[in-house]
Amino acid sequence: MDDAAPDAAPDDATGEAPAATEPADEVTGSDESVDEASAAADTESRPATDAEATDDVAPADEASSDVASTDQTTVDETAEAPTPDAAPAEEGDTEASAGASAPRPTPRPVPRPVPRPSARPVAVPQAGAPAGAPAVPAAVVPPQDAAEAAHAATFGRVDEDGTVYVREESGERVVGQFPGAGHDEALALYVRRFLDLQAKVVLFEARLGATDLAVKEIDQTLAKLTDELAEPAAVGDLAALRARLDALRGVAAERRAAAEAERAAAREAAVASRTAIVEQAEKIAATDPSRIQWRPAGEQLRLLLDQWKDAQRNGPRLDRPTEESLWKRFSHARTTFDRERRHFFAELESRNAGAKAAKEALVREAEALATSTDWGATAGAYRDLMTRWKAAGRASRSDDDALWARFRSAQDAFFAARDAASAATDTEFRANLEVKEALLAEAERLVPVTDLRAAKAALRSLQDRWESAGKVPRADVQRVEARMRAVETAVRDAEQSDWRRSNPETRARAEGAAAQLEAAIAGLEDDLAKAQAKGDQRRIREAQAALDARRSWLEQVQRAAQDARG
Repeated sequence: MDDAAPDAAPDDATGEAPAATEPADEVTGSDESVDEASAAADTESRPATDAEATDDVAPADEASSDVASTDQTTVDETAEAPTPDAAPAEEGDTEASAGASAPRPTPRPVPRPVPRPSARPVAVPQAGAPAGAPAVPAAVVPPQDAAEAAHAATFGRVDEDGTVYVREESGERVVGQFPGAGHDEALALYVRRFLDLQAKVVLFEARLGATDLAVKEIDQTLAKLTDELAEPAAVGDLAALRARLDALRGVAAERRAAAEAERAAAREAAVASRTAIVEQAEKIAATDPSRIQWRPAGEQLRLLLDQWKDAQRNGPRLDRPTEESLWKRFSHARTTFDRERRHFFAELESRNAGAKAAKEALVREAEALATSTDWGATAGAYRDLMTRWKAAGRASRSDDDALWARFRSAQDAFFAARDAASAATDTEFRANLEVKEALLAEAERLVPVTDLRAAKAALRSLQDRWESAGKVPRADVQRVEARMRAVETAVRDAEQSDWRRSNPETRARAEGAAAQLEAAIAGLEDDLAKAQAKGDQRRIREAQAALDARRSWLEQVQRAAQDARG
């Protein structure tokens, strides 16, 4: 802990307060010292270059004594100042005098602290002096920049009793008092304070031009510097410093306008982004429920909600009416989607329940038919059950799969039993197959039919023996039956052809048509001869065309009659 820190606070054991080690300000200048306790902590993140500009830093005990002196300003400011020759003793001396019963002096206001340790006189005990003896104040460390300090000192003066004045446009103003010190020594402290204020303004000017300060920080810094430059306890060209700060207000206004423009553009972009989110949600909500994919659509809506929350947390703030309007649209779209989804799945569940009941009934019928031995009728019944199963619709996946497994199991059991019975029967019918194949070979020798009467007699005999041969294996039924039907069809076609040729009615019609055509041809020949005699070309052409047509028809009729006669 610093040596001077205990000296600045009252001694708890004795109730005594040590004598002040620095000049006291006037009451008029001490009102600002109460707020400077926080100003000492808030150094505005001063960079190293700022510290280098004022390297004349006092020792560590001076810094802690300066902070402690700020706490003393809360005491009655109307008390008298301590005698100039009084000075705090070292830490050891303070502890040695803890039991003394000297009267307790009343502290008076002291100069307010600055963000860095100020150069002020430090109490140095005299060599060989007894404990509790007053120390002699050390000389004030002069400012590092002598030219600026000298220029600043020209704006102040010190009267005989140590009161320090600063000259401003409105006249002189008392800034403090440094009793028992020389002219230069008294001015040095207040010049240092002016240089500190000037350094703050210069630092703010540099940060305003080189960094992206927030508008709020710019306004706060301007307000603080304005307050500090109102009536500071400092000696220097305060008017010029205030003018320099006023010049920065224009820069700050430009930065504020630019920041406002950026915020406005960001807000517009945010509104466009939020609007796009809302429009996507409304598009999803407006999709036809019969065509929408509910799971992907729900995931997309959740993603849009996350984007909305992220924009709220990390994006620029929107004005309340706009945000509320967009949120109402977004919320309405989500509510519509949820309502339609619940309605869809409620209907789906109802349909699934109906389909489940219908398929359960089909399964019970299929299971009842599984042990039937009426192979043909039961196979047809299973085909009908399958048609009804497809028309029943789908139940839920789990129910549908379970019911289908039962249905298929019953169906497979029936057809497996039928196949087993058919296999046993096929073994018995294999000899019948050999007989029918021999009959087929004999029947196929009848084709092509050359003697219709003999072919018909032979076919009748083959058909009788075919029926007597019995059944054949199931797999060969269609093959042998098709071959037998082909022979029967060939004999039947030959019979039909012979009938057409020998039909008397057909022959009579053909002969009658031929006689009519021959009479027509004779009449047309007479007409043609008459037209030729008259030289009437038109009648000649007409008679010739009609005559050619009748002759062609006559040839066809005569050919048909010849075919009928055989």
